[in-house]
This record gives sequence, structure tokens and C-alpha cells, in this order.
Amino acid sequence: MSKAKMFLIVVATTGGLALAALLGGAVVIYGGLYDVAATRQHWQITHSALEVAMRQSVRLRARHIEAPPLADERMALRGAACFRDKCVQCHGAPGVAQSDIGLGLQPQPGPLVDAKLHWQPRELYWVVRHGLKMTGMPAWEYRLADGEIWDVVAFMQRLPELSAPQYAQWQERASATAAVPACGRGQAVPAPVVTAEPARASASATAPAVAFAVNVERGRQALHQYACASCHSIPGVTGPAAYVGPPLDGFGKREIIAGVLPNSPDNLERWLVHTQSIKPGTAMPELGVAPRDARDMAAFLATLR
Repeated sequence: MSKAKMFLIVVATTGGLALAALLGGAVVIYGGLYDVAATRQHWQITHSALEVAMRQSVRLRARHIEAPPLADERMALRGAACFRDKCVQCHGAPGVAQSDIGLGLQPQPGPLVDAKLHWQPRELYWVVRHGLKMTGMPAWEYRLADGEIWDVVAFMQRLPELSAPQYAQWQERASATAAVPACGRGQAVPAPVVTAEPARASASATAPAVAFAVNVERGRQALHQYACASCHSIPGVTGPAAYVGPPLDGFGKREIIAGVLPNSPDNLERWLVHTQSIKPGTAMPELGVAPRDARDMAAFLATLR
């Protein structure tokens, strides 16, 4: 048999196998054969493969992160409060069960009491900051300050040594310590006075402005992290096919925001932060968008023309 004929046979066989795989995948997907119910467990081999892929992915991306000193007890106390408010619902704690949400997730969130034994601090920081796709683990980058994430990591360094009573004592100390603030960026920003003229919707009606370098790509990510694509179709932002809000394609060319504000970067930033104050009763809720995030989101939306 000639080499040319052998090559054609190999190409034809490979193409046939690829076509069969595509057809098989189409049958599984469009035939509804794969059971997506959270009451159905993954196969163990699927769970193990996903876990290995997740661990290797995190280690690769976290390798250049430098962890700060984590021995400061004040950091750990702040982290204990944050852990209680943001982590226990899904992961539990010594002597504390997960909430109904955590118990019902698939794949099930693992306990964090031994996370220090399996992950480097920089890796734990990366996971908390960026989250994990298809696991229910959220990215806290847009909800916790960077220092708060390291506080959580500092507390997790102590978790393997804590019994249930000791964990409860840590939480009592965290609750009783005035130096431990509320976890998250939940400081309310005064609502602005809204006028018909964008130039007159002055910054004097708001809290003192903080200068941020506008980052369009970060704005695209923020639109995803604030779940904007769950209601709006946004070019460049992945989301479901059910849209209860208007599509945002061409937003940069629009003259009016939500029928009430002239379209300008400042007004869009105000709208994203103070939605209900600007248009009471609108179906769009206030999502706790931080001013920097709002500025970046407005910059990205301005590119949609």
C-alpha cells in the first residue's frame, strides 16, 4: 500500500471518528439525555477529573502571588468574622453545619477546616478572589476588599487547630471586638442630586470622588460579576438566553439612560450605584456596585456602538 493511500485512510478514519463524536454529542445534548438535576451525583471519575483540573489550574495561576505575613491575630479575627458571614453557609465550620444552600449544591462544597493542609496561602487567596466556574464558588473580588480576602486566608491558617468550642470562642471574640468591621464593601454612598443636564449633576451632591484609572476590560468582567447578563443581553458578556431587561447593544449611542438621565459616563455611574434613588420603583435593583466598578462598567458600556 502506498504512503499516499495510507495517509488518505488515516485522514478518512480520523474524520469519521470526529464526525461520529460530534453526532453523538449532539444526540446527548439535544436529546436531553444528560441529567442536569442537582439530586444526581457526578460519576466519581467525573468528580475526580474535575478536582484534578481545578487544583492544577489554581496552582498555575497563583504561582506568582506573594502572600503577606499572616500571623497577626487581628487579621485572623477580622477573617473569622468574614468567614462566618461569607463562607460557613456553604462550607460549614467546626461544629457548624452548612446551610440548606450549601447542602443542596452539586458538586458539594468541601470543608475548609483542613484547607491549609492542601493549599498554599497564595492558592487560597486566588480561589477566594476569583472563584471557581461551575461549582457555585463565587468570585469575591468585587465584594471583598483585597485585605479582607487575606484576612480570611489568615483565619483559615488557624482552622485545622480549632475544635468546635474553640471556633465558637473565636467568633465570640470577633463579635465583641470593636476593631472588627462589617465584612464587605457595604458602606453606603450618598445618593446624588439628579438633574436633566449631565454637566449639572455635580459631584458636589455626592461623596468626595476618588480618582480611578478607567479599565474597560475590568468593566466587562464587573458586568458579569454583578450578574447584569442575567437580565440583559450584553455583547461580550456571557449570560443566559432569558432577558427581562432591555438589550444593551449599542448602549454607547443612546441619548437617555432608563428614560430619565442624559447618557454620560458620570450619569451612568450614578445610575449603576443609586438606581432606586434615581428612578424609584424601577424593576432594576441596587446591587451594591462599588464606585470604581461602576466607573469601569460605564466605560465598557460606552464602547458598545
